[in-house]
Amino acid sequence: MKAKNFFYSSIVASTLLFTGCSSVFDKHIEYTYEEPDYYPVLRAVGYAPLSSQPGQTESQKMLMAIKVSKLEAYRELAEQVHGQKLTSTMTVKGAIAQTDGLSSKVGGLIKGAKIVKTYSVGDTYATELELDMKKVHELYISAIKPRKVKRVIYY
Repeated sequence: MKAKNFFYSSIVASTLLFTGCSSVFDKHIEYTYEEPDYYPVLRAVGYAPLSSQPGQTESQKMLMAIKVSKLEAYRELAEQVHGQKLTSTMTVKGAIAQTDGLSSKVGGLIKGAKIVKTYSVGDTYATELELDMKKVHELYISAIKPRKVKRVIYY
């Protein structure tokens, strides 16, 4: 009986010893960061009519047109970066189109864009924006810190 208990104890001990060896070793992981070969620069222009802006004075209308043209330029950049969602509806009755509708929606976050120029052309105010994708990549790397395993060294 003692021999049988010793035999089972030695099996359990050897199993624990061999399965526990993997946790004894330590490892060092080296990471590498991948960078694209080319960074495009996206450009967008937003327009807003001066005379149709709300406001009591010309200065108030101009300030509103500046804001609207800037928002329009950002919308155009968002379209380029994230795309545009289109929804279309059409009702047909007796092989004749009754109603036809199309709507679009743009959504997204734009970081790192800079205003290149703002100016008025007649009754319209324009804002030009530029988005350097290299700057966007740097913002992404600093926030997310994506990495790829380069090498694993076990000790």
